[in-house]
Formats: sequence, structure tokens, C-alpha cells
Amino acid sequence: MARISIISPCYNEEENVEACHAAVAKLFAPDGPLANYEREHIFADNASEDGTVAILRRLAADPCVKVILNSRNFGPFRSNFNALRYATGDAVLVFLPVDLQDPPEMIPEMVRYWESGVEVVAGARANREETWALRSCRRIFYRLVSTLSEFDMPENVGEFQLIDRKVWEVVVSHHDQYPYIRGIIASAGFRRLILPYTWRARKRGISKNNALRLIDQAMNGIFSFTSAPMRFSSFLGFGIALLAFLYAIFTVVLGLFIHGVAPRGTATIIVALFFFSGVQLMFIGLLGEYITAIHAQVRRGPMVVERERINIPSPPSAPPSE
Repeated sequence: MARISIISPCYNEEENVEACHAAVAKLFAPDGPLANYEREHIFADNASEDGTVAILRRLAADPCVKVILNSRNFGPFRSNFNALRYATGDAVLVFLPVDLQDPPEMIPEMVRYWESGVEVVAGARANREETWALRSCRRIFYRLVSTLSEFDMPENVGEFQLIDRKVWEVVVSHHDQYPYIRGIIASAGFRRLILPYTWRARKRGISKNNALRLIDQAMNGIFSFTSAPMRFSSFLGFGIALLAFLYAIFTVVLGLFIHGVAPRGTATIIVALFFFSGVQLMFIGLLGEYITAIHAQVRRGPMVVERERINIPSPPSAPPSE
């Protein structure tokens, strides 16, 4: 019997984990649409401070449930990727949020397309039940990343994707300290199908993704898979230098051929000083983002430190080299 693995990271989600478990179990029930498949549901807890861990321990009485308890909060991407390494299914749903904003009822349809030979079935958040401001910011981000990427990065596609085992092998072979999972999947290629759906509003609990965390994730997405920001900085620096050179020539010519003009330029000097200082700081900041990413990679520390594993007998085997 083929197996479907489902990854559900969580942090302080005591109001949602049981509902998530029940929704997935219902799909694989004897009368469910996935009754012919074996279920593997992996929960990765990011050191929750509420009753989430106690609930997960109780849910682990179900032999199809596996639980990873992290020693601290390592962020959603690291926790998700670490849990992904434990998946043993023939197909893997990379991310199913326990708040069920991404609909689990789409999983049977994803599986049907996977059965027909599609290796990556990606859900696209065509509609979002959230504020206009957040929708607009996300739209700008997706278009920016899609434009800058050196490969096809579909808009509105997150980690809610069902991938074939061969795609999983490519994804987990990446040795990345801050993995941008949707970008890794997109960079792998393979045959892909995109299914639009409505990203639902959270019904219980509060989202743990605040503005700073969202910005951090967005910056990681931009700097992980493209050198466009640094290239843009190079072109912009060259353009500014050229304009400054032309302005210097203009000033010399003006001084040689037009006499009696009182020396002016204090305002110009001040404006130019602050402008070029700002440009330099921007370039240093862009460079710093890449250096920070390189520094994290070079240190080669553990992506996640696990405190405990439940229903998981041993660590995952070493992923194949790239």
C-alpha cells in the first residue's frame, strides 16, 4: 500500500492540532477518499509554551502520527524542513498548517494528479481571506521574487505542495541553514501542476507570523535564489558614478566659459553627501544580507535541535549529496 506523508509544523496551537489531526485522519478513513493509502502525519513542534505538546503526546497514540519536539523555536522554515527529512511516503505533502488555512480537502485531488504522473502538485493561493493591505504586500512580494528568480517561481505558491518521492530526495539533499522550501522545490524542476484555491481566514487562535517575521521570510526568499539585488546595486552605482562624472565636466565647462558666476554649490554638496551616503549604506546592507547567509552556511551548525521524537525510532538517514 502506497503511503502519503503530511508535514504539519506548529507553535502554540493547542486550539488547532486536534482538528488538524482529525481532518487528515478522516481523509484516510475506510470510507474516505484516500482509504487505499497509508497515512503518515508528522507534527513538528517549535517549543510551544501552551498545551500543544500535551495534546501531541496524546495524539501520538495513533501509530500513524509522528511527533518532533524542538528544543526551542527555530522558525517555521527550519522546523518544517527538518520534519520533511523524516517523511517516508511515496508522496509528501510538504506543509499542512494546523490552523487549516490551507484546505486539507484538496489533498485527494492532489493525490489523483500525482497518480496520473504529475511530480509536483502545487496549491496557489488565488484568493485570500485577509485584509487588503496584506494581500497587496504579498502580491508585490510574489511578483518581485518571480521576476528576480533565475528559474520559474510561480506566483502565490507556498509550501502547500504534494511532491513525488524523487522530488523529495532532491529537496532534502539541500544543505541550507535557512531553507526557502518553495524556492528549493521550484528550482528542482520536474513536472508541475498548479491548483488555485482560497486561503481561508484563521478560525481559532492567533497567527504567530508577525510583521518582522514575515519581512525576514521575504528577505530570505529574495536573497536565497537570485543575485539580482547585488547586480542592481552594481548597475545603480555605475549609473550614479557616470552622472557624477558628467556633472563634474559640466561644472568645469561652466567655469571656463561663463565668467562672473558666483560660486554656488553648498546645497549641492550637502544633498550629494547625504544621497551618496544613503546609497552606500543601501549597498552595504545588501552585501551584508549575502554575507550573513554565507556566514550561516559556513558555520554548519545544526538546523534544528530536537528535544524529543515520538513514534520515530531514529534520526533520518543522511540525504544524498547534490
